Amino acid sequence: MIDETRLLHTFLALVQIDSPSGQEAAIAADLADRLRALDLDVSIDRAGNVLGRWEGGDAPLLLSAHMDTVAPGTGVRPIVEDGVIHSDGTTILGGDDKSGVAAILEALTILHEQGQRPAVEVAFTVKEETGLIGAQAVDPSWLHAREALVLDSGGPLNAVVCGAPSSDRFAAVVHGRAAHAGSNPEDGINAILVAAQGIARMPLGRIDEETTSNIGLIQGGQAVNVVPDRVEIRGEARSHDTAKLDAQIATMRSAMEQAVAQHPGAQLELDIRRNYEAYRLAGDKPLILRIARALEAMGEPAPDLRLSGGGSDANIYNARGITAVPISTGMQAVHTNQEWIALSSMVRCAELVIHVLRN
Repeated sequence: MIDETRLLHTFLALVQIDSPSGQEAAIAADLADRLRALDLDVSIDRAGNVLGRWEGGDAPLLLSAHMDTVAPGTGVRPIVEDGVIHSDGTTILGGDDKSGVAAILEALTILHEQGQRPAVEVAFTVKEETGLIGAQAVDPSWLHAREALVLDSGGPLNAVVCGAPSSDRFAAVVHGRAAHAGSNPEDGINAILVAAQGIARMPLGRIDEETTSNIGLIQGGQAVNVVPDRVEIRGEARSHDTAKLDAQIATMRSAMEQAVAQHPGAQLELDIRRNYEAYRLAGDKPLILRIARALEAMGEPAPDLRLSGGGSDANIYNARGITAVPISTGMQAVHTNQEWIALSSMVRCAELVIHVLRN
């Protein structure tokens, strides 16, 4: 059914189009042309999302994947060995989420070749990796679908994500006072020291089975001989339990406030906001049952319903009342330079999409 050579060439072409978050214009133009060639009604919205539609008599199914990649993701040189694709080790591969994009394109191409046009909406989104920004920007009035497959997960084909956490952004700026580090350091307030003391007070990493927290970025200072007067820190917290998430964020806030209070003259700016809301889907949701029937028809095991530790565009769709289920493309070791994916996994994912559309 699937043209493996075509799918491979599509995927290799996509990963070689640089598309770090916020710089998706080139791949968006490419994908818009590919969808138009399949006779979809295509537009690129103000956020840069590529949107396409086949009209049909039934309620459409939304197929969604994101175009952007994490760093280091420019100049990807893909290598194919024994049916497995990886980068040359100097960058990520970009299978997150260009494997999802490629699988959607192949599934639609097969249907187009066979003269079938089920009711479908397609959303290739921008800036997913920086907070699901593209999905949030999709005009709700454009979306007619009430169900969605989000091709943005790893693991075996039957790994079906039925829940994901809420996420809060935690950003802080600590203001200290500059001074010469050798001549009069006592006249300064070391903003990096203050921030470090605050971070040291925070519980980070795995908080419990539902909750995680991380400080991932620290920027500050001008020179080794200047007491730094400003430092920025950025992090996040996630939980499947909103009360636990609120408690973790409160602890992080308190840790920074206490550290700043110990240094008279230091000041703190905090920017804390909800990135996206958690969702949890029951196993008897009609779309999950359709996926189960498709897997059975393909000779695959029944769905293994899993909770994800990360968010995806499915969080945004579910918050809008669209039942959105992430499915696996087979991507492995994502967000690392050791990322890889088997062509056979993308083939099976594309087949699953076709089965669900026909079901």
